[in-house]
Amino acid sequence: MARIAITGGTGTVGRQALQALEDHETTPMARSEANDLDIVELDVADRDRFVDVLEGDDVLVHLAANPSPNADWDGVVGPNIEGTYNAYHAAVENGLDRVVFASTNHVVHMYNAADPAEPESLRENPRTVDPDDPPRPDSYYGVSKVAGEALGTYYADRHDLEVINLRIGWLLEPDELEETQSEADEDARFARAMYLSPRDCRDAIRTAVTAPIDESPVTCHIVSRNDDRYFSIVEASARLGYRPRDNAAEVLGS
Repeated sequence: MARIAITGGTGTVGRQALQALEDHETTPMARSEANDLDIVELDVADRDRFVDVLEGDDVLVHLAANPSPNADWDGVVGPNIEGTYNAYHAAVENGLDRVVFASTNHVVHMYNAADPAEPESLRENPRTVDPDDPPRPDSYYGVSKVAGEALGTYYADRHDLEVINLRIGWLLEPDELEETQSEADEDARFARAMYLSPRDCRDAIRTAVTAPIDESPVTCHIVSRNDDRYFSIVEASARLGYRPRDNAAEVLGS
């Protein structure tokens, strides 16, 4: 049974991660307390504290970040770039085996954005995007996650660390997905393409933590098996054994 630290453990994805990894010894970490969780308080900007709290762990699931695609540069450079550097530094200092890094669809969404100024719009007839396509971020948030992926590559090569980059789609409950369909067509299609159901999210995190890999880093797109998806999930299936079970079209009954 692995010991797993989860930054951003009180967030939406963090809570799914805790459910997914309930058979392991998990430690949720967050900047502030939560009434329903026993957490370790951690500001990812505090490098020395990060090193201290990872002592004895085997795997880090690094979810903590400013997740807004509308954030400005000052809003992402600290938590998303400096914080990710601190995460990798702490992982190596403590001899961890693996880091699972929460990247995002926004690192490559400019390939298919209907409006370059709107990071959650989708043009008609989007092109397929594979994990090895060059980055084309749609926002400063996307840029910060490109930097995070690059840090993972450096640490994988320099320190022989196992690194899994999960380009996570849009985690939504079914009723939340339904609400998005009242938006403009290009935004509604984006939601259907990027939809990630809670159980598919849990499956992706579980496999990212436990699947054996033969090289590092591994970068995968993580969305549900949506009819409208344009992100290839072949890599996630082949490298991690990810098998999404949900589909936005089926959830919506269309």
